[in-house]
Amino acid sequence: MNDFILYFKMGLFHVLDIKAYDHILFLIVLAVVYQFKQWKKVLWLITLFTIGHSITLALSAYGVLNISANLVEFLIPLTIFITGLINVLTAKKASVGKENQNLFFALFFGLIHGLGFSNYFKMMIGRNNDKFVPLLEFALGVEVAQVIIVVLILLVGALVQTVFGVNRRDWILVASSIVIGFSIQMMINRVFW
Repeated sequence: MNDFILYFKMGLFHVLDIKAYDHILFLIVLAVVYQFKQWKKVLWLITLFTIGHSITLALSAYGVLNISANLVEFLIPLTIFITGLINVLTAKKASVGKENQNLFFALFFGLIHGLGFSNYFKMMIGRNNDKFVPLLEFALGVEVAQVIIVVLILLVGALVQTVFGVNRRDWILVASSIVIGFSIQMMINRVFW
């Protein structure tokens, strides 16, 4: 039980750690195009992200995949930038309910984000032969944390749109643009060449 709590907490705080805000920024640009009533789609969205994240984490933990940490640290804000930019370019379409491209981004970019934590995770599990159970426990922690973050994003979106009267297109544009600004700064700070 102690191991479960350890890996679950590790997954939970991997997402909720304010110092590692890139995960939160990515969740913002993924979820901002959805409304609270679309919670089933959003659940699929974050589950696909967790699946992608877990696949590369598992491949790395088992020694199948080994990619330069500097490259991965640059690619993570690039995925945030691309998702935010797509949101900006398709805000009008998303505001009328056409937001399925983010399901693809969640899975595909989740693969890249999983690599960002792989070295730390490998150190945590050490030479432990049983890597599968800790990976599942970690993934469960990530999933719970993502549900918390996404619910907050949806609540803020509902509040901004209903209480303050901001239309959905403008909410998507403003939130995505702010995240794009953060991601550009992160890419500049993480240039690997």
